[in-house]
Amino acid sequence: MANKIGRIGILVGGGPAPGINSVISAAVIEAVISGHEAVGIKNGYEFLVKGDTTQTVNLGIDDVSTIHTQGGSILHTSRTNPTKSKEDLETCIATLHELGISHLITIGGDDTSYGASEIARAAKGEIRVAHVPKTIDNDLPLPGDMPTFGYETARHVGAGIVMNLKEDSRTTNRWYFIVAMGRHAGHLALGIGKASASTITIIPEEFPDATVSLAEVCDVLEGAILKRRISGRPDGVAIIAEGIASKLNVSDLRNISGVEIPRDEYGNIRLADLPLARILRAEVERRFKERGEAMGIVDLTIGYELRSAPPIPFDIDYTRTLGHGAVSFLLSDPVEGEHTQQGAMICLVDGQLQAVPFEDMRDPKTGKTAIRMVDTKSLYYDVARRYMIRLEQSDLEDEETLRQLAAATSMQPDAFKRRFTLKS
Repeated sequence: MANKIGRIGILVGGGPAPGINSVISAAVIEAVISGHEAVGIKNGYEFLVKGDTTQTVNLGIDDVSTIHTQGGSILHTSRTNPTKSKEDLETCIATLHELGISHLITIGGDDTSYGASEIARAAKGEIRVAHVPKTIDNDLPLPGDMPTFGYETARHVGAGIVMNLKEDSRTTNRWYFIVAMGRHAGHLALGIGKASASTITIIPEEFPDATVSLAEVCDVLEGAILKRRISGRPDGVAIIAEGIASKLNVSDLRNISGVEIPRDEYGNIRLADLPLARILRAEVERRFKERGEAMGIVDLTIGYELRSAPPIPFDIDYTRTLGHGAVSFLLSDPVEGEHTQQGAMICLVDGQLQAVPFEDMRDPKTGKTAIRMVDTKSLYYDVARRYMIRLEQSDLEDEETLRQLAAATSMQPDAFKRRFTLKS
């Protein structure tokens, strides 16, 4: 074995995602085989910004040889933002120097990758950084339209949960409103909804305006319930992406929740603390009650159940390649003038590893890591939409369908049409 010529640090930031331990395992094995020390840094950037060098663990092959099938993170994780202030960033880099870290692997989503890119820039080549993109939200713009690791497992587990709830819905003749995680984009909600054949899925991308009213979202839900009803089905399951809440007016959210809107260290609204499913349920139930009807709806949120699930084979396979690729990139000879000299995001494209410059992943308007949204003009979305039960403009143009829908609400057809004419 070659002499040890450097220490490779590994940390995890943001929320858990299936496959984290598989990345760690592959990276440690590759580092050790290459003659380097692997150092696990606990709790993301949390202790680095405090100048604390005690929260690390030396990792060898025996420590990681079987962890690739486990969910969660053996290094834990946090949402600490190393770029919150100039002082935090400087302390973070100084702590890495004190630990003897010459190369750093970060595992995380858009916020963690932004922190990684800023560390690489500020360290000016003294610490080379490889970021491995992970998020169950699937909202990082990876080349080749590859999923972020963890998404496929989260969709798989989520679809299984929804399939069980669909059967409960059918058995008990009631509706479920299920909010699925996804801070910005609707990938996870749509993936779960499509795979489980849920009655309807609502994602933020289908509302083109920057903001959307609570009434608009409830119109879609109420319309789906009524259309389902005239086909003889009083039951159904609606999947709603939590990113819908981020498009609602903040003052409305404050009024609805009754508290100040909580935010994380990166300034993002803590959507998990907003009871979106309960809010939607209450408003739709109120609408039916005004017509003298009792409407039984069950609300729940899924996300935490998915994040630390054991990865399915797809994510294990994928992450072992990414972990290997991160170390291979860090130990490769930098090419003068290349954008990847200081750091890059490690991706898999057409079966080949690709180091994507951090600059290429940034939104030029915000300077932050770009977000990949669901393309509502794609075949993927079109097929999902075709198999949903939801009120369409064509239903309001068909006289017989309109008559049945109006009768279901004790309204006149013209009044129903005016009430539910789609706004977009």
